[in-house]
Amino acid sequence: MEDLEIRTRSRLSRNAFMLYNHMELESVQQDRAVFRLEIRPESKNPFGMVHGGALYTLADNAAGVAVHTDGRSYVTQTSSLHFLHNQPEGTVRAEGRVRHRGKTTCLAKVDITGTDGILLATGEFIFFCVTPAPAEQQSLNDASSADPPRKL
Repeated sequence: MEDLEIRTRSRLSRNAFMLYNHMELESVQQDRAVFRLEIRPESKNPFGMVHGGALYTLADNAAGVAVHTDGRSYVTQTSSLHFLHNQPEGTVRAEGRVRHRGKTTCLAKVDITGTDGILLATGEFIFFCVTPAPAEQQSLNDASSADPPRKL
């Protein structure tokens, strides 16, 4: 297993919400992640289809892991997910890809496909970085080690 995958799986082992909802990381590469959900009775809405919240959570996880591959920490800032189709059983996969990485935000695209490859949902997520970039962190460390300001 590559270092990125080991670090990612270690971080995800603490994601109780993802584990509770039976979502699994299938693969991770720099700026890309794929998650899967085997549809279970508790994944379904009252109409017997995958619950929209389950699809959204799957998309948020895939996009979030793709964004986190730079080693920084992010939180979801805003998103839009367009539901196109649904299915009652089988496996659904969400593929998240980074489209743009800025200083404080990162844009990821997500596609969710069903067992037969049909596009079930697509969307975009913007994440806010809560960890300074390494160069900024060094500047913060340098500033904090400087002499404290003197009172006049």
